[in-house]
Amino acid sequence: MSAFGDLNYPADFKNFAYVNPDAPKGGSYSECISSRGYNGSFLTFNSLNSYILKGEGVFGMDRTFATLMAGSGDEPDALYAYAARGVTVSDNGLTYRFNMRREAQFHDGTPIMAEDVVWSLNTLKEKGHPIITQLLRDFKGAEVIDGAVVARFAEKRGRDVPLFVATLPIFSKAYYAKQEFDQSTLDVPLGSGPYKVGRVDTGRAIEFERVKNWWGADLPVAKGFNNFDTIRYEYYRDREVAFVGFTARNYIFREEFTSRTWATRYDFPAFKDGRVKRDVIPDDTPSGAQGWFMNIRREQFKDRRVREAMIDAFDFEWTNKNLMYGSYDRTHSVFQNSPLMAKGKPDAAEIALLEPFRGKVPDEVFGEAYLPPVTDASGQDRRALRMAQQLLTDAGCVLKDGKRMMASGKPLVVEFLLDEPTFTPHHQTFIKNLTTLGIEATLRVVDPVQYRKRVDDFDFDVTVDRFSFSATPGDSLRNYFSSQAAAIKGSLNHAGIADPVVDALVDIVIAAKTRDELTVACKALDRVIRAGRYWVPHWYKGSHWIAYWDVFARPQGKPRYSRGIPDTWWLDKDKAARPEQKG
Repeated sequence: MSAFGDLNYPADFKNFAYVNPDAPKGGSYSECISSRGYNGSFLTFNSLNSYILKGEGVFGMDRTFATLMAGSGDEPDALYAYAARGVTVSDNGLTYRFNMRREAQFHDGTPIMAEDVVWSLNTLKEKGHPIITQLLRDFKGAEVIDGAVVARFAEKRGRDVPLFVATLPIFSKAYYAKQEFDQSTLDVPLGSGPYKVGRVDTGRAIEFERVKNWWGADLPVAKGFNNFDTIRYEYYRDREVAFVGFTARNYIFREEFTSRTWATRYDFPAFKDGRVKRDVIPDDTPSGAQGWFMNIRREQFKDRRVREAMIDAFDFEWTNKNLMYGSYDRTHSVFQNSPLMAKGKPDAAEIALLEPFRGKVPDEVFGEAYLPPVTDASGQDRRALRMAQQLLTDAGCVLKDGKRMMASGKPLVVEFLLDEPTFTPHHQTFIKNLTTLGIEATLRVVDPVQYRKRVDDFDFDVTVDRFSFSATPGDSLRNYFSSQAAAIKGSLNHAGIADPVVDALVDIVIAAKTRDELTVACKALDRVIRAGRYWVPHWYKGSHWIAYWDVFARPQGKPRYSRGIPDTWWLDKDKAARPEQKG
């Protein structure tokens, strides 16, 4: 199934086109985790339960659980049978019946029953992480009927809610009869996926071991995948230390996120003599938004003009040139690097959609899509700073003894919150410009656990955030932009956006019946969000920088909508056996 019914593969397909179905099994893969994940800090972990709010969940637990259906990496949202052998959809699209595979089983040999799936879905809706419960808002519940899973959805449900339900983990009902589901724990849960948890070094590393004779190995959605016997994730709280670990072969694959490191640090002996390789692979997925998100729940950011002044004070051109080797382009949109991004003036279809909201949104929504100013790359562009100063004055924030005072008489104070020091130089030049404007700006770096707690509680002024959506965004938009999410601790609406117009446009996006309708609605939503000035846009690039010790083989092509690493790669035993690679 898919959002709009388009599928690349027939019912009898043997494997996905982007895999090597005969890829050999064996060997080990290791990668570092040194950046924040979309729903929490991946700089440490203290729990093997990654599906609740409590604790710091570990990366990779999805490898240990089967799901009803599995996604295709070369299609925007298509799913194919996995633990379910098929699905039937009612004419009104509100009831989905999943028939289970008889061979599907948990790692202890007990079968995966429809009762396990129903218990899992209903429990996640009730006790799961707020991100999950938000996405299950239109999921009414599930029950077992004649041995099948029958899932029911609300009228006007989000188009992607059934897809989300079909890709949620399946837990063992019997296992959790003796365990509390909504508690963080280091006990290894009973899984059913291609891997199981192996060695655990809490907060430092975790290994996943391939399950021998796994029941799903010959399924079309699994052929050519899961080729390593062991997958290990090493945790680093500092990217510099993580890089040194790579040069010492503490792990053998890394995606590079730091332009300075990519430009200057690949001069170590193993790279020079060819034992380590680098590559740039395309990223065709929407890049989404990265930037400094201002918490508009706070008094100092209530006024849109103050938020725009913050944007004007950031000199991206200087930062890109001097700190990032000119490697990036400026982010403008929450749908950056995709056809869903608004450009120029709205066309007739967008205007027709936006017209009912005229007078409720800034007039610019009906003109050119907002772009942050382009500076002279001096680090302190006088023109941009004058624009910012005027905006602050217009907002009633006047200078008094060199300090910017809000209309309430309180000083305009901004604290930037971080959980690792990589972005410190980027903050310093920004803070310097804010100080020039009379704003008292400081940077606070806290440990990952404290950071997660503060962000979940919305206890911050400004923090760096990054998020992106699939090529077919739907109900997930509510987590980031809806008024409801703005009031739910642990949600991803860090800015606190609570705008009835945004809510209405999100509903229109979710209700779109065709991809053309979806595109128009997303562009309209993008215009309104950009007009709100909720974030100081950062940067993006439409590619992945990867580096690896030269012991791998991989298919000729990559899936369009994912890296395909490590899922489709495998160990090249001839390369690994070379004397210079041993050990």
